[in-house]
Amino acid sequence: MIQPRRRKTSTIPKASKSRSSPKVRTPSASSTSPKSELESFIVRYLPEVASEGRAVLAKIRRLVPGAIELVYDNYNWLVVGFCPSERASDGVLSVVFTPRWITLCFLQNGPTLSDPDGLLRGSGKRVRNIRLESAADLDRRSVRALITEALARARVPIEGKRGRIVIRSISAKQRPRRP
Repeated sequence: MIQPRRRKTSTIPKASKSRSSPKVRTPSASSTSPKSELESFIVRYLPEVASEGRAVLAKIRRLVPGAIELVYDNYNWLVVGFCPSERASDGVLSVVFTPRWITLCFLQNGPTLSDPDGLLRGSGKRVRNIRLESAADLDRRSVRALITEALARARVPIEGKRGRIVIRSISAKQRPRRP
């Protein structure tokens, strides 16, 4: 006599199956403050890159005091976006730490910003960037004009009085942070 086939059942309970990507670890609610966690990401870079990056972040924070800083420690770089809310799509500026330099990105209106000095790099539909030699570049009149225009033309203005840091994601696998 032929036995009927039995269905194979999973040994994993349905509640423990997850569709989330194992590659990205979201930050846990630990005792570490977001500021100290951001610093732990920065110290992995060369001392001169880390120092310039800290100085750039400090200047941008003074220019955009109410911004929410969304931090992504991703596979390639450390990115700190300056936004009016916790929605990444509302981001206006971002500071990108690469192994050798710091980049300032204009996220919304990059191609349409007035750039008489030809500082903006890139060819995308929305984003342009400037590779910063030092934090002092943010004091240049042409760079400051780009930042001011980007903030003025933002879809959602950054109007808060006090900003905060939000760690959004940390990639489990990352490229070396030093060349």
